[in-house]
Amino acid sequence: METRNVKVVKFGGSSLADAKQLLKAKAIIEAESERCYVVPSAPGKRFEGDIKVTDMLYECYRLASEGEDFSREFDLITERYNGIIGDLGLDLDLSPDFEKIKGAFLYHAGSDYAASRGEYLNGKIMAKLLDYDFIDAAKVIKFYDNGTFDAEKTNIILSDRLSRHERAVVPGFYGSMPNGTIKTFARGGSDVTGSIVARAVGASLYENWTDVSGFLMADPRLVKDPCSIDTITYQELRELSYMGAGVLHEDSIFPVRFAGIPINIKNTNDPSAPGTMIVPKAESFDSERVITGIAGKKGFSSLRIEKDKMNAEIGFGRKVLEAIEEEGITFEHLPSGIDTMSIVVSSDLTKKQRKKIINNISAACEPDYIAFEDGLALLAVVGRGMVSAKGTAARVFKAIAEADINIRMIDQGSSEISIIIGVDEKDLTKALNAIYKEFVK
Repeated sequence: METRNVKVVKFGGSSLADAKQLLKAKAIIEAESERCYVVPSAPGKRFEGDIKVTDMLYECYRLASEGEDFSREFDLITERYNGIIGDLGLDLDLSPDFEKIKGAFLYHAGSDYAASRGEYLNGKIMAKLLDYDFIDAAKVIKFYDNGTFDAEKTNIILSDRLSRHERAVVPGFYGSMPNGTIKTFARGGSDVTGSIVARAVGASLYENWTDVSGFLMADPRLVKDPCSIDTITYQELRELSYMGAGVLHEDSIFPVRFAGIPINIKNTNDPSAPGTMIVPKAESFDSERVITGIAGKKGFSSLRIEKDKMNAEIGFGRKVLEAIEEEGITFEHLPSGIDTMSIVVSSDLTKKQRKKIINNISAACEPDYIAFEDGLALLAVVGRGMVSAKGTAARVFKAIAEADINIRMIDQGSSEISIIIGVDEKDLTKALNAIYKEFVK
């Protein structure tokens, strides 16, 4: 699709938590005429200890599905929305929508329906505030019967619909099944919707407005005051998101990545900050830092297998992987030697099937040694600059060694933009800090 000079803007829950935040979003949208399509989330927390509207809806529906009285909980939801409408001074009555939703709860319309109403109602408020057209996502975002997203059908329907609306609000997080029932996205739902809308209109830019000024080089809960990232590629983002880096879920990348549309992560509370640009490709990099970012997470185990002359035995690796596949387990990494093979898997996913996996591999391959080793954390050092900067791996390993940390696993992808390192879970924070200090002076 040909790129148009329009921007799709998505606002997260914290950016639309109350009337004050909605007015900030309105000012941002009206500051640039190119911001034609808006994807809102449900109202998030207004203060510490507050409850997100989506969570309020889940609880309300739980009570309804159990035959309990949910009128008090539902009244709190209507008060939240009516309070926003009143504070904005809008001539908008959502009473018919509230009655319809309440009735649907009584008839057990489903938890996906319940959760989606937060975005639906906030979308109506946003459209009224901006004087934009409102498009119900259920009419344009489509899923297959099995619950997976139907990307191509959605793109056809949504492209046609948006071509007839110069400016519109499309609620995030949900769509509909072939039978018309509401279906929500599993994770990062509104981010995914924003990306889908950007692809459908051939946007020049997808702006994702949240409560942080873009990506940081490391998790601030683990590394003190990490630097921000100015530019990151889709591939780098995927590597870091997989390892637990927040802000934007990796599933929301694919629609815009397919269309080659850049994403700008921006801060609703600091709109002048440049944020982070996520782009298809970037040749330049910070020659002083070399790396783009680091991320890590715990909860992995290594299935270690040893057998003399393993490398000469045809089909050995296939038999091992088939034994894991039969139990519905996916593997994360596969570092191997001549007579050894390690399969890194999620600890939680394998707990119930471990004995069966070991027995099946033992029967099929007759290894000399096989066992699960727990307590493994993985960290990723990611950066497009690593391809051309000599000695990057040496600096990573030097930093870890000087921090007196034992490396349990090393795996470098063929793209050379990431190095995956396995350490004991207790050493993850120390390792992240050691690597960060090595590259960020």
